[in-house]
Amino acid sequence: MKSRDIAIVGILLAVGAIVRYMSLLIPGPIVSNLVIAFYSLAIILVVPTFREALGIGVVAGIVCALLSHSIFPPANLISEPIGAVVCLGVYLVLRDRFALAPAVTVLLATFASGFSFILIALLAVAPTVLGRFGTLEAFLAVTVPIVLITAAINAVVAQALEIPASRALMQGARQTVPGRSARPVDES
Repeated sequence: MKSRDIAIVGILLAVGAIVRYMSLLIPGPIVSNLVIAFYSLAIILVVPTFREALGIGVVAGIVCALLSHSIFPPANLISEPIGAVVCLGVYLVLRDRFALAPAVTVLLATFASGFSFILIALLAVAPTVLGRFGTLEAFLAVTVPIVLITAAINAVVAQALEIPASRALMQGARQTVPGRSARPVDES
């Protein structure tokens, strides 16, 4: 990955971390995860390799695990890499097919991340879940709507930011093409 791409990913993950930190003010068994929108946008903009997308997911998972009040924060260490890999795969399939490819990509990546988080949390801390919610259905009644709403918000955010972000990157790439001077040459 080029240093420019690493910078893009880093900036978007930092923005996601800030948004994630602010979302901690909202109580609940899982936290709405807008970091997914930002790491997905990074993946959409730089189109990394599978291993690089997995690495982006691991870093996002660490950020999400550290900034969490959810029922089982370590689940992010698995759910975010899953979301990142799904994001890359879906985007590679959809990117040239229609204009809303970023929104659909992020929607599906959020579903993959959110529902895998719920499953991992259930498997890892089932007694806590049952003690806190009474039944599996009660837990799902609280957590599934959070995933669905977060997926919709993430899709809108990513779609809205993808066009100006990709234009800005294209503009920056044109200005730094090797062999071209940033200043006009004075030929007098």
